[in-house]
Amino acid sequence: MAEKKYKVADLAKDIGKTNKDVIDFFAEGSDEPKKKSTTALEPKDLDLFFNKMTIKTQVESFDKYFAMAEEAPKKAPKKAKAEETKPQAEEKISEKKTAETKKEEKTAPQPQQPKKKEKQDKPMQSRTKGEARTINTRAEEVELDKYNERYENIAPADRHRSDTVSNKQKLKQKSQQYRKQQGMRSKKKETEKERMARLEAERAKRPQLVIKVPEEIVVSELAALLKVTGAEVVKKLFQFGMMVNVNQTIDYDTAEIVASELGAKVEKEVVVTIEERIIDDSEDDEATLEPRCPVVVVMGHVDHGKTSILDAIRNTSVTAGEAGGITQHIGAYMVNVDGQKITFLDTPGHAAFTSMRARGAKATDIAVLVVAADDGIMPQTVEAINHAKAADVSIIVAINKMDRPGANPDRIMQQLTEYEIIPEEWGGDTICVPVSAKMHQNIDKLLESILLIAEMKELKANPNRAAKGVVIEARLDKGRGPIATLLVQKGTLHEGDVIVAGTSVGRVRVMQNEHGKKLKKAGPSVPVEIMGLVEVPQAGDTFDAVSDEKLARTLVEQRKDELKEARFNSVQKVTLDNLFDSIQQGGMKELNIIVKADVQGSAEAVKQNLEKLTNEEVRVRVIHSGVGAVNESDVMLAQASGALIVGFNVRPDAVAKTNAERDGVEIRTYRIIYDCIEEMEAAMKGMLDAKTREVIIGNVEVRNVIKISSVGNIAGSYVQDGKIHRGAKIRIIRDGIVIAEDEIASLRREKDDVKEVNSGYECGIGLNKYSDIKVGDIFEVYDIEEYRD
Repeated sequence: MAEKKYKVADLAKDIGKTNKDVIDFFAEGSDEPKKKSTTALEPKDLDLFFNKMTIKTQVESFDKYFAMAEEAPKKAPKKAKAEETKPQAEEKISEKKTAETKKEEKTAPQPQQPKKKEKQDKPMQSRTKGEARTINTRAEEVELDKYNERYENIAPADRHRSDTVSNKQKLKQKSQQYRKQQGMRSKKKETEKERMARLEAERAKRPQLVIKVPEEIVVSELAALLKVTGAEVVKKLFQFGMMVNVNQTIDYDTAEIVASELGAKVEKEVVVTIEERIIDDSEDDEATLEPRCPVVVVMGHVDHGKTSILDAIRNTSVTAGEAGGITQHIGAYMVNVDGQKITFLDTPGHAAFTSMRARGAKATDIAVLVVAADDGIMPQTVEAINHAKAADVSIIVAINKMDRPGANPDRIMQQLTEYEIIPEEWGGDTICVPVSAKMHQNIDKLLESILLIAEMKELKANPNRAAKGVVIEARLDKGRGPIATLLVQKGTLHEGDVIVAGTSVGRVRVMQNEHGKKLKKAGPSVPVEIMGLVEVPQAGDTFDAVSDEKLARTLVEQRKDELKEARFNSVQKVTLDNLFDSIQQGGMKELNIIVKADVQGSAEAVKQNLEKLTNEEVRVRVIHSGVGAVNESDVMLAQASGALIVGFNVRPDAVAKTNAERDGVEIRTYRIIYDCIEEMEAAMKGMLDAKTREVIIGNVEVRNVIKISSVGNIAGSYVQDGKIHRGAKIRIIRDGIVIAEDEIASLRREKDDVKEVNSGYECGIGLNKYSDIKVGDIFEVYDIEEYRD
């Protein structure tokens, strides 16, 4: 049988209050929804109610309270008089009846007796018909026989007599006990200190309440856990000097002190985050570790031959395709040396890519420092040394260009000692290998040195766990979507795994190595290129293979919110504290810049190095950076904020170009990062002395590629706008990215060689150097012209 619920209405009835009074009493000082008369009450609700009732109805002095009871014994005789036995009552009623009868006979005339009878009938009639009934309590005649008969039926004489005697005895006992207590209290008045001690003792008799509190808790929630009112908790906090209300949040330590004061024991609530639930950050047991191949980063100054050394190691030729001989973004390669594998990270040696180089060093075990034998230690070389030391990686020095006439390895080793790098030949622990990337001299010795250091370091990892590693590079491909190059550091990454990389999440759809070969899995120290992420992650982000895709997406949203909040909080607002500083900087000009690049690592590096140009006169702020072509949204942001757009290896699309010309937004594009920084620095110093500029003369769309054995690839093209001519310079743009620059070597209309072709005509275009032309490429044709300011 179901247990009967105790409702608000039942409580109101039991304590003699209205439903509204009880409901209002519950609502007082509480944030919970208002109760109804039909609401079922829990034991904790009753505890809270009676606790509040006790506090609200307590008296200042118990002496006054007990003094009120002294009047009770004085009124007791009247009550006792009323509680007479039935025989005595019957005797008195009989005497009274006889006396009244005699009086009626003397005073009341006989004719009026029927009228009295009529009056008696009338009340009886009203009872049956539901009419109003009036009873004259001063009536001179009462039919006692009728009442006596009812009295006998309800309470027989013997039982009534015994009940009356029992009640008198109980009343007498209670009266004696009360007088005794009153006498004891009157002898000794209870002080406030004694009263508090008594209440504490009573509270101590109750079982101690144990509650669990998280790192932060709202005051009202703490009060509910403690089964007290919010006002009590607020009062305690006021005593500790904290001015808070029931809706404010307090920390765990404060909540613990308050709860202890109110007699409760506090335990810390352990909150398991989503990261702890789906990401395995546990340390691996020594028994689970297996040997892994070393991860090597090649660092050095620009043009010291870093890429050439990697080229010699991989027996490939990529240097010729780099702009100005500079590697533009981090790549990862794995090579096999006599059955032993080595993973190389190709970080740019350029000064602008300091942040990328720093991340590359942190992800590696060994750093190969390339120094040109005929050039010596340069500023970027010093930066590379500092990054390698900060990342606590072993350093091997490759003294390159030993085939040059001015090569002097001893001078290089002497310079290295100035930066606490002592060669083995001089009694130190740093291996220095003289090499020539061009002549493939001592490349095998360099690889042997890498394997020797790796063997000494005893590099190990656990392959039998969820994959964990770092994002080496990331970009957005128009056809394939977000592409990321990952380096697995722990565990094994499988095709189909769900991964979280910074604020990006996705499932590994396709995984391939540097040669384009598809892989099913990748273990520690293996670099892979993956597809399947929802958005492009940041280069340098840590990635984790997780167990629950739904929770992973929730985690990513949390990280995005935290990042958004951090960006919002980083915006300095004018307050009384910084108002004076803001006024002091009133004469300082601000240069807003929007950076767009072909890959995320380049965009971040350009941003950081542009912001370093800030001086006493001009503050440089990169208000936005991203990957891909300059678009309409970028131009709108630049127009609204008065910013300059800098494109690195990207071009503006047609809409962006039109809007920029209309709104007066300047777009500057570069392929060599040094050009960008030097030009910005010169402009800020007021020394910009540009004498040439680009003039776009036309745009061409490649619609067909014709292969001719004696000539090469010819681009069957359509001139979209402008007028192009033979000898003009062009940029080959694919998916908004500049992939090469060249010149028009030949121009044909039908079968005739022509000097120029106007807009709206088809033509065949042959280039001087570049031959990897594809349908859909755009040729941006331009001339360089001189001008005066």
